[in-house]
Amino acid sequence: MTETQQPAQPATADPGFDAQRRATELAILDALRAVVDPEIGMNVVELALIKQILLGQQETEIKMILTTPFCPYAGAMIQQVREQAESVVEHPVKVTLLAERWDPRDAGLMW
Repeated sequence: MTETQQPAQPATADPGFDAQRRATELAILDALRAVVDPEIGMNVVELALIKQILLGQQETEIKMILTTPFCPYAGAMIQQVREQAESVVEHPVKVTLLAERWDPRDAGLMW
């Protein structure tokens, strides 16, 4: 190699991708598999009720929907989602309900 040639630089990872952040998101999703909708018998991840996880340094927000607007188990499920997520991130988690309607096809269910 001559003095003017520079050694090849190794390819860098996508600067927008944070492997640790993604690992935490996946760990939260895994923990949320313990939260089961008692009327349907499937967990909130399988039912595609978890729409977004916003990881923060001091607080994490989970945006979710319910299978029906007036789900009688909403309070208990929201509390379980919060507790399961807090077991992973070890800081407060806020659960926000979205007005979006649930579609069984999003969960791969066809009745």
